[in-house]
Amino acid sequence: MAKIGKIVLDSGWLAARSTEVQLTGTQLTTTHPPSGSTSPWMEADVPGTVLGTLVKNKVVPDPFYGLENETIIDIADSGREYYTFWFFTTFERKLSGNQHLVLNFRAINYSAEVYLNGHQKVLPKGMFRRHSLDVTDILNPEGQNLLAVLVHPPDHPGKIPPEGGQGGDHEIGKDVATQYVQGWDWIAPIRDRNTGIWDEVSIYVTGPVKIIDPHLVSTFFDGYKRVYLHATTELENKGAWVAECNLNIQVSLELEGSICLVEHLQTQHVSIPAGKSVQYTFPELFFYKPNLWWPNGMGKQSMYNVIITVDVGEYGESDSWSHLFGFRKIESYIDSRTGGRLFKVNGQPIFIRGGNWILSDGLLRLSKKRYRTDIKFHADMNFNMIRCWGGGLAERPEFYHYCDIYGLLVWQEFWITGDVDGRGVPVSNPDGPLDHDLFLLCARDTVKLLRNHPSLALWVGGNEQVPPPDINDALKNDLKLHPFFVISEETGKSMEDLSLQSVDPSQYLDGTRVYIQGSMWDGFASGRGDFTDGPYEIQDPESFFRDDFYKYGFNPEVGSVGMPVAATIRATMPPEGWQIPFFRKLPNGYVKEVANPIWEYHKYIPYSKPGKVHDQILLYGTPTDLDDFCLKAQLANYIQYRALVEGYTSHMWGKHTGFLIWKTQNPWTGLRGQFYDHLLDQTAGFYGCRCAAEPIHVQLNLATYFIEVVNTQSAELSDVAIEASVWDLSGTCPYYKVFDKLSVPPKKIVSFDYSIISRNFYWLHLPGGDYKLLEAYRKRKVPLKITSRTFIKGSTYEMEMHVKNTSKKPDSKCFTYKNNFITRLGDDDFDMASLEPVNIGTKEKDEVGLFQRICRHFSRETDGLRVAEINGTEEGVAFFLHFSVHASKTEHKEGEDTRILPVHYSDNYFSLVPGEVMPIKISFEVPPGVTPRITLHGWNYHGGHAVF
Repeated sequence: MAKIGKIVLDSGWLAARSTEVQLTGTQLTTTHPPSGSTSPWMEADVPGTVLGTLVKNKVVPDPFYGLENETIIDIADSGREYYTFWFFTTFERKLSGNQHLVLNFRAINYSAEVYLNGHQKVLPKGMFRRHSLDVTDILNPEGQNLLAVLVHPPDHPGKIPPEGGQGGDHEIGKDVATQYVQGWDWIAPIRDRNTGIWDEVSIYVTGPVKIIDPHLVSTFFDGYKRVYLHATTELENKGAWVAECNLNIQVSLELEGSICLVEHLQTQHVSIPAGKSVQYTFPELFFYKPNLWWPNGMGKQSMYNVIITVDVGEYGESDSWSHLFGFRKIESYIDSRTGGRLFKVNGQPIFIRGGNWILSDGLLRLSKKRYRTDIKFHADMNFNMIRCWGGGLAERPEFYHYCDIYGLLVWQEFWITGDVDGRGVPVSNPDGPLDHDLFLLCARDTVKLLRNHPSLALWVGGNEQVPPPDINDALKNDLKLHPFFVISEETGKSMEDLSLQSVDPSQYLDGTRVYIQGSMWDGFASGRGDFTDGPYEIQDPESFFRDDFYKYGFNPEVGSVGMPVAATIRATMPPEGWQIPFFRKLPNGYVKEVANPIWEYHKYIPYSKPGKVHDQILLYGTPTDLDDFCLKAQLANYIQYRALVEGYTSHMWGKHTGFLIWKTQNPWTGLRGQFYDHLLDQTAGFYGCRCAAEPIHVQLNLATYFIEVVNTQSAELSDVAIEASVWDLSGTCPYYKVFDKLSVPPKKIVSFDYSIISRNFYWLHLPGGDYKLLEAYRKRKVPLKITSRTFIKGSTYEMEMHVKNTSKKPDSKCFTYKNNFITRLGDDDFDMASLEPVNIGTKEKDEVGLFQRICRHFSRETDGLRVAEINGTEEGVAFFLHFSVHASKTEHKEGEDTRILPVHYSDNYFSLVPGEVMPIKISFEVPPGVTPRITLHGWNYHGGHAVF
């Protein structure tokens, strides 16, 4: 008897262009299967796309490198047949007489014909729908099963106008598919329009009864003390007789040390007629004060494991389903004071600070590993929401899993955009996709796929547009809230007095999350659908703090620059792409950047806005080469995005309820709107956001020069001391003061005059001035001492470093060293805040003592304490220090990328005043056979100093 459950078919696939295969699907899966990766067959990436497979096999160049995308034929020119491909694999599975096997495709683009052992089945159109085929009767019971899938591209791939445009000629909007594939102002066109088996393929063995799409819902009473779990599932009896079933539900909580606490175990008897499906709702399960799931920065992401099993008569266990579930309640309403949509989680208001997300990779090379990095990066920036933009994907369960783990609320849009669906230039598709029923089928199936994730916060009909009236009305009806989750717009309170005698909420399609018809409606932007999001280019940093910068309560899109580091430019472009922009002086005194054609193709956003914003790179002096340009761009990135986050936060609740930055990342090697590049290296803007979005934060209002203390947590912050110090370039401190016994109420901002306070490091110039005095400072040799300890587990390195500016002994009264970094716990992350700070006035033995304390947090081998010193004889600030991790090589070619990526840093792009110590955690995985080398760079530290 085969084991019950799922086997993912993600290896051993072959692919070939359909026009090069002179065989039918029946022949391929009976008498003439491909024998291997010999022409025209090649190894295929499944999940993946046709273009991804062609790139993997070097049939076409990397479309994200330089201008190579222009050498790849577009589907508009080649015809759809050119990107119509066969995919082939084999599998073995032997069943007993009363077992069943289902072949599952979690998504394909756009339609397909499936052949298994000579039998044909059709996968109908639609990019966002699951396909489930019962293939029990056509399996080969004794040996290999031959599977071939012929995948067809979208019906309306469209053309790319010479001028490009938002979504090309908009024809893709006639299908239910991703729309970014025709190109946008941030990405070049995807030549195959993402044709392929782009999501998981699996086989699934069950007994006679199968569990289908359970729905879990929690309701809360008595101030979250009395909590109920509701569960409804569909049960399908595939057998020829009535199935007498025991249906079980178990809820458990994992404790420390991998100990599991079973909180509920319930069994119900169910009879299911032969060949029929029934919907069964469990009696609600009661919990007293369960651990709640909280968004990032508000608390822990507590998760319970819910397991549903069905046992059938003499057969035994027929099917099993499990899901991590978080008890939480998300509400939102239009705030009467700001006009913005205000979100509450578990009754607590949450100021939304997050970003817009397209997808992880433009060729749909999606993986759990990359998703984990993507989402952890967002959590590391202290964000609490990700918006899945309507021209991209309905994101995958793996994406949501990591949002659950790291506490990122998700705004999920359906597949409508203003540019493509009726509001673009030229105007097209005013009625949306051609097949409205298909759109609704995909939408409903997406809801069932994702609805059990606690991170999923709201559904939105489209980007800068609403769906056509019939689709919009259907979504409003399908996604209407259960009465328990309706919140009063007047009071902001939910209807907790409702009786549980109403329809069980788990019987709704969703019923727990609000549906908003479009991204600029109902509490977002102006709320009326006019184009009141943005802006999307460089700003004077102080402008973000001004009362007139953005007048609406919640900005769903505000964007700016995104230049990566020089190593990324060299790794993704040929030498002609290493040329920095020409700075053209205009008659009005402003500068216009003229970028090279490769940068233009990669959608570069300049650091100047002639007539409004002077070039933010030239403030540091004219760059001499690519390295100099990119370093100065990082300085501008840090200031720009720290100011953006701090500016909006400065108006928390008084003017704004939240904002989302456009964008957090690029799904290709783009040069705008990103905090980390496509190779997964962070820009300095990443750390500017990380600093500014701390749950408890001290900031300088750049418009008023008042100090503001921000507390976004639920508890009052009391009896705190804030240190303010001002330093000049010579390393002297002309001003120092401590403010103590301060109290900051929850969810508030308190202003203080005169000082820059806490561990928020600003570099400032006089009004109307610049930073050019820093240029001469690059020659200043300030000594550093880097003490490190390394922990190695398999291929994973975790390093604790303490970087000390040793140019001057600190004043013993100075508390600068008491840096408290809020770092996420769990999932192998290290809690820096749990450690005592290094006393920068103590001797070496005290630093060793600290590392002995660190060691207690790790049960792994260590290679000992190491000390590296960077010599210098001058006092001063160690300015804009940043680490990078490389593969050790004795020699490498120009432009060769030796970086090991991704790397998680607890902080980077930081500065140290004389005597100050900064603790930094670095974690990364090392490829097999590679020895890592860690280097430290800085404004006044050139060439990279090896510290490990």
